[in-house]
Amino acid sequence: LSYSSVRYACAAVLFAAITLAWEGSLRIGRRQLGLIVFCTAVLFANQLSFVYALKFTTATTVALLFGTLPIFTALFARGSGVEHLSLRFWLAAVLSFAGVALVALGSGGDLSANLKGDALAVLGSATWAAYSVAISPLMRRYSPFRLSAVLLLAVTVPLVLTGAPQLADQSFEFSTLVWLGFAFAVIGPLVITNLLWFTAIDRVGPSRASLFANLQPFLAAIVALLLLSEEITTVQVAGGLAIGGGIVLASRRAVPPEPPGD
Repeated sequence: LSYSSVRYACAAVLFAAITLAWEGSLRIGRRQLGLIVFCTAVLFANQLSFVYALKFTTATTVALLFGTLPIFTALFARGSGVEHLSLRFWLAAVLSFAGVALVALGSGGDLSANLKGDALAVLGSATWAAYSVAISPLMRRYSPFRLSAVLLLAVTVPLVLTGAPQLADQSFEFSTLVWLGFAFAVIGPLVITNLLWFTAIDRVGPSRASLFANLQPFLAAIVALLLLSEEITTVQVAGGLAIGGGIVLASRRAVPPEPPGD
């Protein structure tokens, strides 16, 4: 929590500075405040569940259970009326989850049966899905910069309060390499990715965007191969192909029937 709260605080300040410089305001209309509060609550729950899922269970198990993201997103999008999805999408979501399962199992990591950790991992997937769906209506009114600034500032408050005991005991005497890694973790996977994620949701909808999110464990295996010289197994490659197949299947549009001849 000390890492998560400091990381979110830095990203929030960065987003706020950029938004104020470009747009001159962080204002959100009163009618949207209820949705902002809901998004803040589920994002806070997402951070707590993710952090403690990794504490109680293995990273392989968390990666596997996060493969349910497109399914949760589609259920929430359907239930809220944000999207109406075809049978083809549901088949794509199942294929994508199967791909994540192959990548996780092929990594050689241990799967855990820790009920608490597994439940938290599922909660992490569900809360991120709820967050992605809930933010869709806000994307029609506000820029990704403003939404990121407001939501990250809002969620930083409960994160810092909850993580205060850990922050008090945390030593910050790290090497330059660690601080460079922290800077990358703020700017890359949080600031830039947040903008890309919001933009993706606005353009293709939360459900289809979540299918691309399932590429994460496979891309992690590719990065580990290139940077750490780790092996990538045939099962992982098959999983990557299945995830890609799910994305392609969901992206295909039905060919409209030809008009009848005269």
